[in-house]
Amino acid sequence: MGDLELLLPGQADVLVRGLRSFPLREMGSGGWNQQHENLEKLNMQAILDATASQGEPIQELLVTHGKIPTLVEELIAVELWKQKVFPVLCRLDDFKPQNTFPIYMVVHHEASIINLLETVFFHKEVCESAEATILDLVDYCHRKLTLLVARSGRGGPPEEEASQDSTPMQELQNQAELMEFEIALKALSVLRYITDCVDSLSLSSLSRMLSTHNLPCLLVELLEHSPWSRWEGGKLQRFESGRWQTVAPSEQQKLSKLDGQVWIALYNLLLSPEARARYCLTSFAKGQLLKLRAFLTDTLLDQLPNLADLQNFLAHLALAETQTPKKDLVLEQIPEIWERLERENRGKWQAIAKHQLRHVFSPSEQDLRLQARRWAETYRLDVLEAMAPERPRCAYCSAEASKRCSRCQNEWYCCRECQVKHWEKHGKACVLAAQGDRAK
Repeated sequence: MGDLELLLPGQADVLVRGLRSFPLREMGSGGWNQQHENLEKLNMQAILDATASQGEPIQELLVTHGKIPTLVEELIAVELWKQKVFPVLCRLDDFKPQNTFPIYMVVHHEASIINLLETVFFHKEVCESAEATILDLVDYCHRKLTLLVARSGRGGPPEEEASQDSTPMQELQNQAELMEFEIALKALSVLRYITDCVDSLSLSSLSRMLSTHNLPCLLVELLEHSPWSRWEGGKLQRFESGRWQTVAPSEQQKLSKLDGQVWIALYNLLLSPEARARYCLTSFAKGQLLKLRAFLTDTLLDQLPNLADLQNFLAHLALAETQTPKKDLVLEQIPEIWERLERENRGKWQAIAKHQLRHVFSPSEQDLRLQARRWAETYRLDVLEAMAPERPRCAYCSAEASKRCSRCQNEWYCCRECQVKHWEKHGKACVLAAQGDRAK
């Protein structure tokens, strides 16, 4: 592992071996929380290993112990919980949480898993170890990218800063919406890594990507809408590192990481021999794909020279005859995790919400203090700072910050005035974290 270690090799092995799937009813429970903390540690260690460009034991352990399918099932389970249980929970008359941290942990679980998958799926052996669940993961990525395209017509994600007058639940819902946007961007990267393995994927996986979901056309829509870019006050902004950042005029022609992921995925899906043999170029697909020619500028080709092959493919496509959809009888696998979980819990959403309200999301002050201590142990400051891509930002105004809250050591500020203005929002969490530290 790298010079900065969160986990020793033996500890990482134990945590990976212990990963398992939880029923929806148990999300937020003690055992589930312990696994969430373990996943966060594995996630942070995997990022540290990848950043250090040394061996990556977390990825190797996940493959060795066959845990990628477990992570995919947990990912889809929490996605289903957010869609089916969370809205019911919010509508319950007696749902008036004094502290939303326990719920936030469940909402954040999906982001933790997709972030870990993004880190390890760079390696082809990880994709292969997903086995049949690669179909479920392809469907998951398709759902997220479809929502991303739909969201682009509504003006993108909310701003990170919540209103000073908002309630804890309103803040949580705002954070969940922003998180959903970031999750979709991670799903785009995971999908791109899956397309890197297109020549070794099963026929069922190829059919799912090319025929069922027509991913090339969806990726064209993403390039057209570019939901991770916007113009604000005459300035170009891109969503990077969890927030909107203004792009300097000299950098505006530079290809963003997310645009690059889309182009590489398109290259893989349209030019690999296996995919080309199975993609039906209908008149609709031809019309959509030819839109790419407008984006293939000399500046782009200078940054991704391999796209010259794609440019040649499109030139031939413009002259080619379109194909009619094939109606061959084919036996193929289908994804089953979402359908199975929904079938097992159908008609039980309200019962699950009420159970979790009573037993999971109404903790005592002592329980919250103990949980705060465990969070502090999980999110070590030296590790978080090593993972940070840039200098910390002020929690109130987002300016570059150099001062940290002296009580909890978690939030950063650029000046005393911003800290005072932010105290109404930060105070309760700060006191809770400080109590957790004293309880050690």
